[in-house]
Amino acid sequence: MSFDIRPPLRLPSPPVSPLRTLGLRVAVGLGLITFVALVAYLGRAGYRDGDEIGTLTLLDAFYYATVSATTTGYGDITPVTEGARLATTLLVTPARILFLILLVGTTVEVLAESSREAIRRTTWRKRLRDHTIVCGFGTKGRAAVATLTARGVPVDKIVIVDSDADIVEEATRAGFPAVHGKSTRTAVLEEAGVRHAAAVVVAPNTDEAAVLTTLTARELNKTATIVAAVREEENQHLIHESGADSAILSSGAAGRMLGLATHSPKLVDVLEDLMTVGQGMDIVKREVEAGDVGKHPSLAQDGAPVIAVVRDGRTLRFDDPAAQALEQGDWLVCLSSQNALADHERERDA
Repeated sequence: MSFDIRPPLRLPSPPVSPLRTLGLRVAVGLGLITFVALVAYLGRAGYRDGDEIGTLTLLDAFYYATVSATTTGYGDITPVTEGARLATTLLVTPARILFLILLVGTTVEVLAESSREAIRRTTWRKRLRDHTIVCGFGTKGRAAVATLTARGVPVDKIVIVDSDADIVEEATRAGFPAVHGKSTRTAVLEEAGVRHAAAVVVAPNTDEAAVLTTLTARELNKTATIVAAVREEENQHLIHESGADSAILSSGAAGRMLGLATHSPKLVDVLEDLMTVGQGMDIVKREVEAGDVGKHPSLAQDGAPVIAVVRDGRTLRFDDPAAQALEQGDWLVCLSSQNALADHERERDA
């Protein structure tokens, strides 16, 4: 005997209330029974109840409607006149068929729902490639998702992992596929498609979970970009040793911003603007173009202020002597507005 121990996966779906759907079908079924009862009661003179004809009460009519619509048909109440039999043929029988269709349709839908959802999940997993997994949909995770979507990452390419069922429900309502479970578990990350992910954002509530999640993710995917947040500085090196490409010290970053704000409040506003993608100024990274090779970074074609040059995996400050002449394969880290960046990309494509 085998058991499916995979964590539950929730895919976004249109907001349809199952209770409303079920209630509507029950109302239609009761309406059909009422219709048949009224037909029988209005034509009660043509019905026989046992050995007596024309003695059908309203309760008898509803009883007849119930056993007729459900095809039970005990035969104790029957139409005997031609008019009653014609009414049964033209009105009661179609209502009986419609009631059966409603009953069978509801039953089949309930039974088939799990199969449809299983097929939908299988199809989703087969198509899921080069996506980003966000482990933890709290304050840090939400901010990371907001930045990803501002950068143009589609919502169906971001998979949320969280151990809180309410948060998972909220993520799916926002349009994100989500997996309910602890990101430290291999089965949970595999359900999120970690083996085919392009990036993993690790933002749980504790540093211990961040370290273990990073270790598990790196074991399952050797090439994905893994970025993780930690609260304590003493755990930052553990994240790197666990396989993360970048470790963000969340408490330290907040503390540095607080220190700056005490002397230069407006400087903090500028930094916040730079870290908020798609608004005001942005920090962008672009590859050096052929026409920029050999030039000073300040003379790059788009004219955006260069603050760093990335060369062979090393980050060189703009005033570093090694960065004074650009080389093929360099990347420029620039300050730019969204409009200026879009204009440059259009000019380059033209």
